[in-house]
Amino acid sequence: MDRREVLELIISWLTLSVAFAWNLNPTLFFYSLPFYLLAVGTAFVLHELAHRVVANHFGYPARYVMWKEGLLLALGLAILTNGRFVFAAPGAVYIFGHPREDENALISLAGPFTNLVIAYLFFFLALSLPPSSSLFALLLSLAKVNAFIGFFNMMPIYPLDGSKILPWNPFVYFVTLLLFTPLVFM
Repeated sequence: MDRREVLELIISWLTLSVAFAWNLNPTLFFYSLPFYLLAVGTAFVLHELAHRVVANHFGYPARYVMWKEGLLLALGLAILTNGRFVFAAPGAVYIFGHPREDENALISLAGPFTNLVIAYLFFFLALSLPPSSSLFALLLSLAKVNAFIGFFNMMPIYPLDGSKILPWNPFVYFVTLLLFTPLVFM
């Protein structure tokens, strides 16, 4: 990973964290920002790195590229909706080469699958704690953010991951969506 790619990943992570934390109340914003830095770090950053790792596994060079328009859209919608909706697509991993359909689908599935594993890990860790515990609430929120990012990316709209997974294997696509559902809508 070169310095530019690391910088673009960091800018995207910080921007998306601010978008998720956005609230007109400055106290709430600054209180929630550290949480969203952690949540977006586990959800968005690990999602993108998973794409990169699987692409490299198949022998394709890959790198994260931020989209200035996606960053502006994430911030703009967060501001307009007072943090109620975040368009979570500030960039993507670009694959250099021509992967077969199955390879491209597996590369695409790597991100949401990573979110799914992390979301359920946080969810089950939360369940091991008393519901009144602040750590319970934190872990449950981390599970929800990971589930949201993964679920959002499963939409079958190009260039999101779902647009490559659904045509390749509808069964895998729908099972993955089904696994996200309880966490996204809890």
